[in-house]
Amino acid sequence: MSIPTRRNWSNHPWLIVDRGMLEIERRQCVEEGRDIAPLEQEFEELTALDLLREENISRAEALLDAAQVLPLKPGYPFREPSDLEGIRRERPAAVALPPKRLTDAALKEKALGAWNGRAAGCLLGKPAEGRKSAQIEKYLQAQNRWPLDRYFSLAASQELARECGFNTGWKGLFEEGITCMVEDDDTNYTATGLAIVETWGRDFTPDHVARFWLQNIPIFHVCTAERVAYKNLADCVPPPESASFRNCYREWIGAQIRADFFGYVNPGNPELAAEFAWRDACISHVKNGIYGEMWAAAMIAAAYVTDDAEEAIRAGLAQIPGKCRLAEGVSRILAQRRDGLTYEETIADLRTRWDEYKAHDWCHTISNAEIVAIALLWGDKDFGKTICMAVTPGFDTDCNGATAGSVLGMILGARNLPDYWIKPLNDTLLTGVAGYHKVSLTAMADKTVELIKRVSG
Repeated sequence: MSIPTRRNWSNHPWLIVDRGMLEIERRQCVEEGRDIAPLEQEFEELTALDLLREENISRAEALLDAAQVLPLKPGYPFREPSDLEGIRRERPAAVALPPKRLTDAALKEKALGAWNGRAAGCLLGKPAEGRKSAQIEKYLQAQNRWPLDRYFSLAASQELARECGFNTGWKGLFEEGITCMVEDDDTNYTATGLAIVETWGRDFTPDHVARFWLQNIPIFHVCTAERVAYKNLADCVPPPESASFRNCYREWIGAQIRADFFGYVNPGNPELAAEFAWRDACISHVKNGIYGEMWAAAMIAAAYVTDDAEEAIRAGLAQIPGKCRLAEGVSRILAQRRDGLTYEETIADLRTRWDEYKAHDWCHTISNAEIVAIALLWGDKDFGKTICMAVTPGFDTDCNGATAGSVLGMILGARNLPDYWIKPLNDTLLTGVAGYHKVSLTAMADKTVELIKRVSG
């Protein structure tokens, strides 16, 4: 039998180096402040070659390796460590949260609100994932459903659906066919976080996270940075090197969508939530990729004890470096809210800085974190309005709907979430995680409360 070569996997993204990966690496290096001048010619030459040829694959891999050791340009204004102690040294002053002791019943109410809110927000955004904002608007306008205020509907011609990129064959994603929260990587990771804490307790390590992935999550159930990291782990590249070795997606949104359970299990303790998130994120991400998960986890932990979305956002920012690109982006959104800009004006400004037609911008941590912050601030604690504001701009729609829904679900609690958004889920979550293929959202909230006691005990 002949030995297969890497070119046999060319139709599976994020496993071998291709032209898109080189273009993303180049952009990533520029944003990190690296001096790419010595490698510019090699980037130009390689992106014009056939990268399925073995000799070119090796050359491209060597280029990725060389890019990782490029120095920063003098005067780069951001300070962005990836190690936990370095991150802590760069944090701004802590945000003082209201002292609040929650009963088991109150914890359950909040946790269930967050699980339900995450599922509903993710499901709302899932049909639109990968669609551009103009496609979303056109699809809804044709149904007299613009602006978005409900789950997406099948009430459109097949011609329109095809033109706008909506897969109406998957009826479980649309208002007329929803019976549960279908499998999605966003909610897979929430179940994964629970399983990791349940298995190893509050002292779990990055190695435990890596082991859980390899034993319980199929590689094609993870994407971008996670798939590269998964391959690295299988090749015995350990954390944290698994995050940066030939991983051009290292600041993309993947870690941010893994944050939620680490917030769920640390009520009122953003610092520990952020530490848990760091242990998870560092196996696949660096710098702002890590900060996105720490910010989201800390924000959710704060949402147990504050009903002010801005206060929760600021509590999240207090756990990441004050002079990082993510803090700059989210702080810009907070300033725009303070200055009285409308939702539409703020989204228009975001589009001047991030281009949804470029994969790097579409899936980056910072662009999507800004959208989550916008939705939480302009949503005015209206659950439906908030998750719709998170999905309407495009970009990573299911991720942003899920995170915004999780935070606001935590703030509001389960009983204050509208039936329209929650009842169609039938208290059921499907995942691709071994041991959690079909679970009750209520049962996951009950487990969350049990694990809070273990973590705090």
